[in-house]
Amino acid sequence: MSKLEALLLTQIAATGPLTLDRFMAECLLHPEHGYYTTRDPLGRAGDFITSPEISQMFGELLGLCIAQAWVDQGAPTPIILAELGPGRGTLMADLLRATRMVPGFHAAARIHLIEASPPLRAAQNAALSGHDVTWADDIQSLPDDLPLFLIANEFFDALPIRQFTRHIQGWCETIIGAVEGKLTLGHAAPIDLPDLRHRLEDTNPGELVELRPEATPIMARLGSQIAAQGGAALIIDYGNWRSKGDTLQAMQAHAFVDPLAAPGLADITAHVDFEALAEAATPAQATKMTDQGALLARLGIGARAEKLSHGLTGQALENHLSATQRLTRAEEMGSLFKALAIYPPHSPAPPGFD
Repeated sequence: MSKLEALLLTQIAATGPLTLDRFMAECLLHPEHGYYTTRDPLGRAGDFITSPEISQMFGELLGLCIAQAWVDQGAPTPIILAELGPGRGTLMADLLRATRMVPGFHAAARIHLIEASPPLRAAQNAALSGHDVTWADDIQSLPDDLPLFLIANEFFDALPIRQFTRHIQGWCETIIGAVEGKLTLGHAAPIDLPDLRHRLEDTNPGELVELRPEATPIMARLGSQIAAQGGAALIIDYGNWRSKGDTLQAMQAHAFVDPLAAPGLADITAHVDFEALAEAATPAQATKMTDQGALLARLGIGARAEKLSHGLTGQALENHLSATQRLTRAEEMGSLFKALAIYPPHSPAPPGFD
């Protein structure tokens, strides 16, 4: 039994079952035993690997996409260049390297990283040595009076979710209780839920939908600032357009595990509802959702991969080709991961999305 599991069992015994979003928040960000507060989870020695860690091309191409959107909007200065959940800082480092020859872009950029994990902040500081970086715990800490150019790769999937199963009398919320000293899933009594009335049109009794409460104010902030001040937001994550079904999952040592088995010791995530993100970003414009593989192809990953392959032989070449395929092939990350861009009304969409 993990230390956090013991604490959660005590809490449930004292105050009753936990909603799923509260359970996820405790597992990921408990100040002493939370998953992200106690470790660097990335890489082969960790529990999972993200696209920026697979190949430098990912951050390079998204960086040039952001820089071109900045140019298309008249190259304003200064700007906020931000990332939500920046991991080890690899994506931002690749972005800055790829854009160093874009005239005026680095001089205009004020780099802000939104990161709650102390171990990851330390890794980001090392990766971005030589750059002036400001860290914050949440997006509300960003200056709101400047154009905002932002990237969020695998950020929203880690925000806590609530699950609701349709019932003939309303919606039953998934809760975490305890039976014989073990955490168990259960359901609360059915209630009417205004936020899900629109889902009556595409669900039947017994079917489940998920909500991500913390995503709505984040997207509302992004949308209002980008619409008023300019900028663009690139959001890449796994999920689909409109949530349906149970997508809660946990990963430990690069393998799926029971989300209730080891609280605080495994990464817990759920698929992202891109429709909800796009709607919450009003009054900014939202592009159509696109597959990661298609976006990277439009941004020129083929030409970039060929250039990087020059001079490579043997295992190094095989690794490079494997990384390219992993990012783009439909059966790997190419179609599992989706991308969405937010941009100002009356401005062109960022390249690759138009």
